[in-house]
Amino acid sequence: MENEKLTRRKFVGTVLGAAAAAGLGAHLNPAAFAGKPSGSKTMPTRPLGMSGHNVRIFSIGGQATLEQDGTQDESAAIINRAIDLGVNYIDTAAAYGGGQSEQYIGSVMKSRRQEVFLASKTHSRSYDGSMRLLEQSLKNLQTDHLDLWQLHNVRTQKDLDAIFADDGAIKALEQAREQKLVRFLGITGHRDPFVLRKAIQDYPFDTILMALNAADKHNKSFIEHLLPTAVEKQMGIIGMKVPARGRIFREDGISSMETAMRYVLTLPVSTIIVGISNLRELEENVQIAQAFVPMTQEESANAEELTKSYYADASWFKDSW
Repeated sequence: MENEKLTRRKFVGTVLGAAAAAGLGAHLNPAAFAGKPSGSKTMPTRPLGMSGHNVRIFSIGGQATLEQDGTQDESAAIINRAIDLGVNYIDTAAAYGGGQSEQYIGSVMKSRRQEVFLASKTHSRSYDGSMRLLEQSLKNLQTDHLDLWQLHNVRTQKDLDAIFADDGAIKALEQAREQKLVRFLGITGHRDPFVLRKAIQDYPFDTILMALNAADKHNKSFIEHLLPTAVEKQMGIIGMKVPARGRIFREDGISSMETAMRYVLTLPVSTIIVGISNLRELEENVQIAQAFVPMTQEESANAEELTKSYYADASWFKDSW
């Protein structure tokens, strides 16, 4: 147990040092993100890296209801209500629902595009494939540009080799930025923090979307092995898999969305994205974000300890896809 405490202490010191060097110390300052009064209509904001965009700490991911067939009305209601509540970052992907997610989001973007920072992704590793996906994404989203275009679910060195080949996807991202079809470039993944760390060490991506939850430290930790590098490089850092599609919750473990969200939002992230099933979930998550107070080090350590007996289930995505 003492070794765990020393490891955690060393890690916190590393991230604090990196954050200070990167000018992001406020991310780890509890006073900077104290909860707003009950009934507040706004959520705290944080800088999305060096993009110049201040993003709300809770954002919408384009999965769950937003990628399911036959849910256009429900999806539009969720997206519109989210924007009304202050959400100003929406993340989707060409692969979500085979384009269904982008189409639902696009039905709202046609009238509310200027209110959000809009992100999508290419799952192709090639130049040609990515450019075709971008063309379809812009059509689906009913916009002439993306604020952020990301490489989707980068898992292995083989992925990186293909992406950075002469005919790889990185050429598509760069050309799209030159043509002002996209503004910023990002990378995403939830399987291997070491592959992603190599990617951001070798290339100046603007953002990274990574898996972060209270079970992370027990298996190939993104928090320990990837997050400090992203902070040092002043990237926009977006957290995903916060509730691990519900698998983080146990009666004898993490028992509330408040605990799950507070744990990740206490880390030096810009925002978190969560897939929403219904308006009730949306309202609850926004309320949690509005009232956010960072965990103490002891609270964070306790949340991690609670997941120790079932971490494999709560981080199932690290060994899949």
